[in-house]
Amino acid sequence: MRLGLAAAASVALIDQFAKAWVLGLFAAEAVARPVAVAPFLNLALTMNRGMSFGLFNTDAALNAIIFTIIAAIIVAALLVWLARTHEAMLAIAIGLVIGGAVGNVYDRLLRGAVVDFLDFHIGELHWFVFNLADAAISVGVGLMVIDGLRGRREAPN
Repeated sequence: MRLGLAAAASVALIDQFAKAWVLGLFAAEAVARPVAVAPFLNLALTMNRGMSFGLFNTDAALNAIIFTIIAAIIVAALLVWLARTHEAMLAIAIGLVIGGAVGNVYDRLLRGAVVDFLDFHIGELHWFVFNLADAAISVGVGLMVIDGLRGRREAPN
């Protein structure tokens, strides 16, 4: 459980530091347009009031409440799962998802929206703008899938 909680805390903290830095950068520079970082990456500040990939991204005040409640239920279920796991990779995977969810919930509660800023693209083809919490959730879910595909191992006698 410690490994998963350490991963969760690390993700949530790094995510919030990155978001604070980006918010400061855009405020200090009074930048409204994306900032090119590499030929395939821009920093593009967006405030997502919806859920993943900007779905339901409206100004409805109810969004923050609904998505926070859903995330809290998911985090509670993941904490139960984390307490029951004895696999290091699975504990880290669960921790990544928990940390990402907590980072995004913190944004919703503090700002009413999730701060997204990573804009990966190939030429003019752009993926959805996301943040480090979203990336941690994606990696965590991927590791969970890999763990599930590996199958259950027999407990040693």
